[in-house]
Amino acid sequence: MAQKPSIPKGTRDFGPAEMTGRNYIFNVVKEVFRKYGYQCIETPSLENLSTLLGKYGEEGDKLLFRIQNSGEKAALAPEKGLRYDLTVPFARFVVQHQNELSFPFKRYQIQPVWRADRPQKGRYREFYQCDVDVIGSKSLLNELELVQIVDDVFGRLGVRVCIKINNRKILAGLAEVSGQPDKLIDITVAIDKIDKIGLDAVKAELVEKGLTDAAVAVIEPVLTLSGSTADKIARMRELLAGSAIGTKGLDEVAALFSLIAGAGISQPVELDLSLARGLNYYTGAIFEVKALDFAIGSICGGGRYDDLTGIFGLPNMSGVGISFGADRIYDVLNGLNLFPADAAAAATVLFANMGEKEIAYVVPVAASLRAAGISCEIYPDNAKLKKQFEYADRKGIPYLAIVGDQEVADGTVTLKNLASGEQRALPKEALAAALS
Repeated sequence: MAQKPSIPKGTRDFGPAEMTGRNYIFNVVKEVFRKYGYQCIETPSLENLSTLLGKYGEEGDKLLFRIQNSGEKAALAPEKGLRYDLTVPFARFVVQHQNELSFPFKRYQIQPVWRADRPQKGRYREFYQCDVDVIGSKSLLNELELVQIVDDVFGRLGVRVCIKINNRKILAGLAEVSGQPDKLIDITVAIDKIDKIGLDAVKAELVEKGLTDAAVAVIEPVLTLSGSTADKIARMRELLAGSAIGTKGLDEVAALFSLIAGAGISQPVELDLSLARGLNYYTGAIFEVKALDFAIGSICGGGRYDDLTGIFGLPNMSGVGISFGADRIYDVLNGLNLFPADAAAAATVLFANMGEKEIAYVVPVAASLRAAGISCEIYPDNAKLKKQFEYADRKGIPYLAIVGDQEVADGTVTLKNLASGEQRALPKEALAAALS
């Protein structure tokens, strides 16, 4: 018996309907990225394992897909892995191509990444990221621009979101005033799970990682701090008064929120002091975006990294970026029925096949529509008209163009609106204008 075909858990096939929706997201994202002056690059799916290891923390390293070497001299070849994200490969790219780039360098990248995670709703082993980064500038205007891009993208997609912001310097200051500055990574990794496991489990993990009860007592009220942004900053200034790095983080947050206030951002923006972003390379502002009307994890996230390129031999090259999770955004749009009604249409019009003489008439008419930028199909077989109607209906094609003996004689096309049932005869030269 033939084995039933299957695919690995955490991966998916995408048929025409799904790809139409995904490409709709990619096109919106690309259009916004380009509007802000970002240029597209791509990097290989495979990276040397040494490029990836140690950049994502201990838990991230465990999720790397490692590739077994094969072929000639396999034992001598560097170990390889599938890329975990697009940011570390981007840093490697910048170092390798630094003499070809103009800084600050603004790039976007839309490619798949892989993580050996446990598959569950909204979490996949293979998924696409849509990254936008600027490297070579420490200006907070870059952070503002990322917030504007998020606002623009989700405004166009029709998704209500909350943009959450924090700063890793604030978290470093919190570790410092709690008396355990050496535990910053443990603190951020634990705090990053608060939405998934809750406050009590986070506190238990902090104790398990070696933090004292006194240190946890300092950290806990910060994670539940409420009030306006100004209130939160004022309270944190009192708490972090003895920490220079914590105070600097608060200064950066205050300056960024001041810029945001003047930028006309339509989506709500919140200072969330429990936001940690578990990746080790973040050093400044961090971002996370949550959908307000659909239950799912974060659909967008990122932050500033001051010296990621230094790992590869190019120090003091600060960057900041944000990543849109295309797969989760698709789930949100699909769940909220926000894809445009015409997005799934394979073509605008289907020409019915009524016979050889009629097809000879139709072919140049269809060519003229395509030249005008209007998508169209000719049904390939001379089948019953009912079957051709059903084909158009299944594919979501809104119009059927019918050409019989009379249309050929008159130089016309009968255009039928399949939704309303209305049909009218048009001169073939007027068809493009009627469909535009």
